[in-house]
Amino acid sequence: MTGRPISLASGVLPDFSPWETVSAAAASGFDATGIWVDPKTWTASTTRETKARFAATGIPVLDVEVIWLRPGADDPDHLRILDIGAELGAANALVVSSEPDIARAAEKLRRIADHAREVGVRASLEFGLFTEVKSLTAACALLDLCGDPDVGLLIDPLHLERTGGHPADLAAVPRHRFAYAQFCDAPADGPPPDDVGAIITEAIDLRLMPGEGALPLPALLNALPPSLPLSIELRSKALRDGYPDPADRARALAKATRAYLARWEG
Repeated sequence: MTGRPISLASGVLPDFSPWETVSAAAASGFDATGIWVDPKTWTASTTRETKARFAATGIPVLDVEVIWLRPGADDPDHLRILDIGAELGAANALVVSSEPDIARAAEKLRRIADHAREVGVRASLEFGLFTEVKSLTAACALLDLCGDPDVGLLIDPLHLERTGGHPADLAAVPRHRFAYAQFCDAPADGPPPDDVGAIITEAIDLRLMPGEGALPLPALLNALPPSLPLSIELRSKALRDGYPDPADRARALAKATRAYLARWEG
């Protein structure tokens, strides 16, 4: 067992229900799991079944996703995602932004953070080239403008690398901003930064097991606070094709991740 809790990111099992994700995470030895909340398909029955599975397994919810800020009026589904997360016992909610106006994005993020705090969930902002928050610097600027110290900064090693960031850059980020982080590996070279389609394809289909790629994962782990939970965000077509059973897929990922972390800690 490593010193860092690991959580099964919901994107690892996009082809299964939320309650099947819970069962797979518990059966494979993850310390927690994430849950994808799609307001279009989520019903009261989904909540009941998922809560029952959490109660049966005893595994906690690290995060729910995704709250996607967009131009225009506030989306009431964003508050619903937070409410569902709170009912499930989620600690965090993942937020990304496609709002190009930073002032409006900050206002929307502040309203999300206010509601999150009311229901006992913490919002964390993720950046990436596929969003309007395209770098660590841009994310920090948005957080500063938002002005809410409770909003977290979610680091994904793939997005940090592809946006030109480095683990050393995290030293300038206040420690309280880190609620949890994502974790995966990838090749050294990625798509051109202006090819959004290819960037999205890499993010959802081409990630690698920890240690199989060239991302500076040891430096990242050293830069993050000790014992910070890691959401193992390993979206991979090869993993999905190779392990059609959800528990088998989660088990393979947990084994590879724990082996990598054990080598790093050793």
